[in-house]
Amino acid sequence: MDSENLHLEISYVGSSGIVLSTEQKTALQVSLASVKQKNNFRKLYFWGKILGFKDDYYIVQGVTDDFLKERKTLYSVNCMDWSNLTVEVTEKLMEIASRVRGRFRGDPAHDYELVEMITNAQGEQEEDASTIKEEERLACVIQMIDCEAAVVPRGAYKITPDGKVLENTNYRGQDLADASKLGSYFHFFPPENLYEKTLLAKANHDKAIDFLPPIEDDIPKGCWSIQPEHSTNVVTLRSLWWPGLVGYSVVNQPKFGYVYFGTGEKNHDLPFML
Repeated sequence: MDSENLHLEISYVGSSGIVLSTEQKTALQVSLASVKQKNNFRKLYFWGKILGFKDDYYIVQGVTDDFLKERKTLYSVNCMDWSNLTVEVTEKLMEIASRVRGRFRGDPAHDYELVEMITNAQGEQEEDASTIKEEERLACVIQMIDCEAAVVPRGAYKITPDGKVLENTNYRGQDLADASKLGSYFHFFPPENLYEKTLLAKANHDKAIDFLPPIEDDIPKGCWSIQPEHSTNVVTLRSLWWPGLVGYSVVNQPKFGYVYFGTGEKNHDLPFML
C-alpha cells in the first residue's frame, strides 16, 4: 500500500474492517515522509499492523532500486518513531518462529522460551529448549506473510533483461472480468522455482510480466476469497491462511496493493475448514 496516498489507499480496504484513526493516519503521513527522505527510498509502502498485548507493531517497507529483492523493513509502536528490522532470517530461526503460538506481546525485547521433547541417538527422550526474541519472531512472521500472501495484479510489475523488478509504467489496471479472477494475481515474493508451464499456458505467457507464481495454484483450493465491490469499483482478495491479509485492485485504474491487519498467527486449521 503506497504510503504517499495512505488516506485514499486505506479506504479501499475499509469494507474488510481495516481502518486507521484520523490521528494514526496523520502521524503516519508525517513520519513516513521523513522516513522516505532519510533512507532515500524510491517508494515506501505501508505493510500493515500486527496486534500485540502491550503495543501494536506498525510496519513499512521501502525500496530503492529493485522493487522485489531489495526491500527494507521498519517498524514502530507509536506511528512516529521507526526502527530498522535488521534481523537476519535464517532457516533455523524460521523453524523456531513457526512453533511459537499466541499473540505478540508488543515488546521487541521479550524472549519466548520453547521446550519440546525429542528422541536422542540412544532412543531416549530429552528436552530440547529454544529461545527467540520477539523482534526475531516479528521478522520471521513478516517474511512468512510476504512469501505466502503478498499479492499483486498480473502486469503491475515487470522484470528487466538484467533481472531487476520494476513498476510497469504501461499497466493501466484490469477490467472487472479479469480483476475478478484468481488467475489475474501473482505472489509478490522471489520464487524459489517457477513450475514448468503447459504448452497451452505458454501461449499466453509473457516473460516480462509472468515471472511470479500465480495464486490460483495455491494449495488447498479455496484458500483465497475474491470479492468484487461494485459500489466502489474495487476488487478485494482475502487470504484464509493469514486472516487479516487483504489485497485490492481498482477496476480500470493502475491502483492496487495489499495490507495486513492481524495477530500474526497463521490459520493452521484451514485444510479442515474447506
